[in-house]
Amino acid sequence: MWMICKKEWQQFFSSLTGYIALVVFLLLNGLFLFVFPDTSILDFGYASLSSFFNLAPWILLFLVPTITMRSLADEYKTGTFELLKTLPLTPSQIVWGKFFGSLIIVVTALLPTLIYAVSVQQLSVTGGIDIGATAGSYIGLVLLGAVFTAIGICASSYTNNTVVAFIAAAFICFALYNGFDAISKLPVFNAGLDYYIEMLGINFHYRSISRGVIDSRDLIYFTGIIVLFLFITQRNLIKR
Repeated sequence: MWMICKKEWQQFFSSLTGYIALVVFLLLNGLFLFVFPDTSILDFGYASLSSFFNLAPWILLFLVPTITMRSLADEYKTGTFELLKTLPLTPSQIVWGKFFGSLIIVVTALLPTLIYAVSVQQLSVTGGIDIGATAGSYIGLVLLGAVFTAIGICASSYTNNTVVAFIAAAFICFALYNGFDAISKLPVFNAGLDYYIEMLGINFHYRSISRGVIDSRDLIYFTGIIVLFLFITQRNLIKR
C-alpha cells in the first residue's frame, strides 16, 4: 500500500502542474487574508483567522480535485492499470494507497498556512488568537481535505479523462459541502426539518469542529463519508 502512496506523491510532483496548484492555493489565501481590503484580517481590529477558515474550504474544493483527478484516470489512460493489477496488492490496498498518497499532498499544502496563525499571534497586541478554535479549525480542514480526497479518487475511478474526473469531483464536493445548507433554507422545510437536512451536509460538521470542540458525531460523519466513497471506488476497481 505504501508503494502506491509513494507513487501517488511522486506522480503529482513529477510535473509543473503540481507545484503550480500548491503555489496558487497559498497565493490565493495570502491575497484574500492580507491584501484584499474586504477580507483582510489586518483590518479586523482583533486577532482572528475566521476569514481564512471560511475561505479555505472553497479553495480546497478546487485544489483537491486537481490533486486526485489523475489518480486512477491516468492509470486507465496510459494502460498502467493493467500492470497495477498484476502486483501482489488487493483492490482495497490500491484504493487506500491512492487515498493516503493524495491526502499527504493536501496536508503538505495546508502546513505552510500555519504561518498565518503565527503571524496573527505575533501582530496581536493583547490576547492573541483562540488556540482551541484554531486547532479545531485545522483539524476540520484536514478532515474536509480527506473527504474531498475520497470523493476525488472515486470520481477518477469512473473515467480515463482527467478533466471529466476534475469536474465530477468538484461538483460532488460542492453538492455535499453546500448543497444541503441551501436545501435546508427552502421555506418548505422551515417547520423543523431544516436542521436535520443541514446536518447531512459537510459544512455543518466542519463548522462544529471549527468551534474547537471535537464531537464524536462529527468524527463518525467524516469517517463514514470517507469509507463510503472509498468502498464505492474499491467495488468499481473490482468490476474492471
